[in-house]
Amino acid sequence: MSIALVILAAGKGTRMESDTPKVLHKIAGAPMLVHAMQAGSALAPDRIVVVAGHGADQVSAVVTDYDAEASVVRQDEQLGTAHAVAQARDALHGFDGNVLVLYGDTPFIRQQTLEKMAVARARHNLVVLGFDAADPGRYGRLVMQGDKLERIVEYKDASEDERALTLCNSGVLMANSATLFDLIAGVGNDNAAGEYYLTDIVALAHARGLTATTVTCDESETLGINSRPELARAEALFQTRARAALIEDGVAIQAPETLFLSYDTTIGRDAEIEPNVVFGPGVTVESGARIRAFSHLEGCHVSRGAVVGPYARLRPGAELAEDVHVGNFVEIKNAHLDTGVKANHLSYIGDADIGEGTNIGAGTITCNYDGVFKHRTTIGAHAFIGSNTMLVAPVRVGNNALTGSGSVITSDVPDDALALGRAKQATKDGYGRKLVEMLKAKKARLQKETD
Repeated sequence: MSIALVILAAGKGTRMESDTPKVLHKIAGAPMLVHAMQAGSALAPDRIVVVAGHGADQVSAVVTDYDAEASVVRQDEQLGTAHAVAQARDALHGFDGNVLVLYGDTPFIRQQTLEKMAVARARHNLVVLGFDAADPGRYGRLVMQGDKLERIVEYKDASEDERALTLCNSGVLMANSATLFDLIAGVGNDNAAGEYYLTDIVALAHARGLTATTVTCDESETLGINSRPELARAEALFQTRARAALIEDGVAIQAPETLFLSYDTTIGRDAEIEPNVVFGPGVTVESGARIRAFSHLEGCHVSRGAVVGPYARLRPGAELAEDVHVGNFVEIKNAHLDTGVKANHLSYIGDADIGEGTNIGAGTITCNYDGVFKHRTTIGAHAFIGSNTMLVAPVRVGNNALTGSGSVITSDVPDDALALGRAKQATKDGYGRKLVEMLKAKKARLQKETD
């Protein structure tokens, strides 16, 4: 049966001590809300509805950027979780499949868990995700009778016996759309908080002869994030899981605890990652590549056999073909380096296309920005760019061409040509010593005047 996601993302997150809406705080380079959307998207939903409140315009922009077809509805008054889900009713008009309710501040639910919920939904009208808590604290408790879920009771409304239970409510649930909204319509707010609890639909379902059950998952999947310390713990949890998954997949990681990954980092087997490497969003590293220590990569693609670093920076749009070498203190941005290109030392290559087998000498810079516009540099195959060459774009250096060290190249260089663009050296015998002596005398006079 088809599935729609309703993701609750209206909370302000006062404990975050931030002007940023809680669900937009980032884990591994992406807002928490994106993690939740990504988790639910594993079920290939037909519709996604995000319920926003505080910072709704900011939330809407993030939602649209992730999925332009997703809908955003507003919960202007914070009257509880049932009230929040009810705001999605109109956006789901005409939809008769299952609705999965997720939370924008609960980013770690696994695909396998959601699939288990979908299987259980085929046998029951309502499925709730629960977990056995090491410290149940103030979580709502799940009251079971065999495999049937009888009711959910909020901590503040629970008896002492109910508070002793360790099976807790995550808030995540699944039901048929018509059933869900019909049950929500019957929810009242006669409770300690005066709110419309989504959890009350379980008791209402039983009263109407419907069945409910619970699917359980590891407590770490249901981690809710409400404060900066919890956000930091969530980041650490993500990194630990992501590193372990890469190692299981055959990636060689020398010092896992020093590696930082993004939510979408993709690394192939037999790739090697040295210590203290940071991956920003949008990085793909193919099998057999090597990322050396203290490198930073974002928005780039590194092909098989390429070597990056140490101390290299790849920025968005960097495309490295097979066997490319990018060495220490080299920065690549919006540039394509073809097979076997070497740029090993102290260079900036931006807005450029570099042909196969070309060598970029130390200190080379593509001067791509004129203060208003960006311009592109094109270098052919098997060219040799001398050390400290300034390539003033737009400019083209041909196949097998060479530039002399220290040159400023402002015009195109034909294939097979040698280009020199530097001032003629003038040597003045004896002037070096005279200049030093003059400067020392001047320094002595200045010191005497200040004493």
